[in-house]
Amino acid sequence: MNPPPHAVPPDLRAVDPAAAAAWAVPEHDAVVLAERRGRRAVCLFVIDEGERLHGQLERMRRVDHPLDVIVADGGSRDGSTDPGRLAAAGVRALLVKRGPGRLSAQMRMGLAWCLGTGYDGVVVMDGNGKDDPAALPRFDAALADGVDHVQGSRYLPGGRGINTPLARHLAVTLVHAPAVSLAAGRRYTDTTNGFRGYSRRLLLDPRVAPFRDVFTGYELHYYLAIRAARLGFRVEEIPVTRAYPARGAVPTKIRGLRGNLAVLGTLASACLGRFDPPCGRRAA
Repeated sequence: MNPPPHAVPPDLRAVDPAAAAAWAVPEHDAVVLAERRGRRAVCLFVIDEGERLHGQLERMRRVDHPLDVIVADGGSRDGSTDPGRLAAAGVRALLVKRGPGRLSAQMRMGLAWCLGTGYDGVVVMDGNGKDDPAALPRFDAALADGVDHVQGSRYLPGGRGINTPLARHLAVTLVHAPAVSLAAGRRYTDTTNGFRGYSRRLLLDPRVAPFRDVFTGYELHYYLAIRAARLGFRVEEIPVTRAYPARGAVPTKIRGLRGNLAVLGTLASACLGRFDPPCGRRAA
């Protein structure tokens, strides 16, 4: 029988308390389900993912990796994040966002909790089952080797994009990746892929300052890829597999013309440096 879950806030003694006091972290609940085991964590971002989440957790359990698993929930109501079921699947902690915001708010919540509990680095994944967890050991090895921003790419040799919608493929390869690459000053090949890794050093650098409430939607993914490269942090892409279902609805939170226009607006803002901290705007 699993022990009853208990809420444990992050121990901000693991970071600079003065700096952490200025972080904008969404209001949330933290339910710890197991003891910490690893030096790094993998954080899954979910909202009403249903059995896709549990299929992904099962595949992750079959991969030999040392990462503690954290689920960062944006407010699921489908029962998929039941703490007892997550504990049985090997999840270390469940974070439930109560404050406003979408993906970037979930990211601020998850990354802050991981830093506050002392992890050296964090791998991030969507929790909708599209990403193959076989790449997790490669992410962990890259972070352990000192890489600060690890970007998963289906377009590198050894990577695979399975059933990628044609419109998504064209948008990434012809618009998104070239724009981010130009702004970053280094080539990226798969800049909408949310399978990434971040070092503690990158996330705590005041010139990066990711814990600001300007990040609510998809801004933080784009911003960190650009900012890390521009500031001279170690950046590396590694091959991954991202698979879309052969039929049925595509698991995505970006829908319709309005959603795609919002992504383009966010992309333009990130590329123009509009999310850079005021003290270091357009620093190279």
